[in-house]
Amino acid sequence: MLETLTQAGRHMGHRINRAWEGLIEGWRELVGQSRDALTHFWRAPESASGRSPALAGFPRWGLLAGEVEETAREVIVRLELPGIEKEDCEVTIAGDMLQVSGEKRVDREFDRSTFHVMECAYGAFTRRVPLPCEVDSGAAQARYRNGVLTIRAPKRGAGNARTVRVD
Repeated sequence: MLETLTQAGRHMGHRINRAWEGLIEGWRELVGQSRDALTHFWRAPESASGRSPALAGFPRWGLLAGEVEETAREVIVRLELPGIEKEDCEVTIAGDMLQVSGEKRVDREFDRSTFHVMECAYGAFTRRVPLPCEVDSGAAQARYRNGVLTIRAPKRGAGNARTVRVD
């Protein structure tokens, strides 16, 4: 009987170790994939902005997930920018670096509410995305639709930095 319990204990320990290994592997994959998407949101001091002190409890870091696709002729970058108005974001391309800056604004009052979950970050942000090669910033196009910013830029040698208008 004791031998059966010992074997069952070993089997249970093995299953727990496998579960932990799977969890650790999943965590490493999540961190690896989202490392560059983790973006800092900063806010003006509460007294200067006139915003509710309740905003101070909101996260200052958020994920702006993206992807960079390269074809034979162009580089396409997609960034998820939920809750951000197209007028509140600016795209700059310099060489092989794309930069998206903007602000996610809060347009509601907090005086009469209690938050039970606070996962959304608000404030100004800058997200830099390395490009696989230099692109022609003069021919780049940006489109914002359904919370996704898509930038298409033809490949090229060295180019000058310029701000790209978001349509």
